[in-house]
Amino acid sequence: MHTDEPPSEHDDTERDRSPVPEEGRRRWSRSVRFGLPAVGVMTVLLLVSAFVVQPFLIPSSSMEPTLQVGDRVLVNKLAYRFGNHPERGDVVVFDGTGSFAAEEESHGNPLTGLLHEAGAAVGLVEPSETDYVKRVIGIGGDSVRCCDKRGRIEVNGVPVEEDYLHRGDKPSTVPFDIEVPEGRLWVMGDHRSDSSDSRDHLGRPGGGTVPVGRVIGRVDWIGWPAGRWDSVRSHGAGEGTGTDRHG
Repeated sequence: MHTDEPPSEHDDTERDRSPVPEEGRRRWSRSVRFGLPAVGVMTVLLLVSAFVVQPFLIPSSSMEPTLQVGDRVLVNKLAYRFGNHPERGDVVVFDGTGSFAAEEESHGNPLTGLLHEAGAAVGLVEPSETDYVKRVIGIGGDSVRCCDKRGRIEVNGVPVEEDYLHRGDKPSTVPFDIEVPEGRLWVMGDHRSDSSDSRDHLGRPGGGTVPVGRVIGRVDWIGWPAGRWDSVRSHGAGEGTGTDRHG
């Protein structure tokens, strides 16, 4: 039989002793205890990535054999600070917006974009579609042409011996003869037959060159996989090409 009797004092005491609130507090305490260090570590990683060294995941074969698909490289973001400039032969990561890629407004989900940027910042996902990795062949003021009678690229009239090229590749099958504007770079992939680089953008503003201000940093190390640990040398394109000029 149902009755409308008010709850007794005994019932209130039993509710007060319920373990549910205490268990909730313990769960909250554990979440805070483990969550705060994780947030702290992520914050430090993002700060280091933003200002010092940023991991990048290599998504294509355009820089083979130097960089392989799936390599995680460490980009030195301090390399061109304090008055330093990109040199011929440097392997660089740059934002190709306006030179290699059209400037378009983003219409995607802002949250998705933010999460992708955070993942890319620590090398967990592929970089932005407008980020590229190439080797610097010419700097501001250089004359770069393809090719001499032996099929070699010339920089300031001096043939460049490119021992880093993909096996079987020619230095270029596309002829060009350009003067690199001051403050810009002529860049090419080491896998010339599978690289979209300055040669493919000759008709764009800047004639295929990239503004120095768009360079994110210099690729100095391969950090992963473990069997690929190595430094990335700047070589070949910077040797014997006349005076050192910087854009």
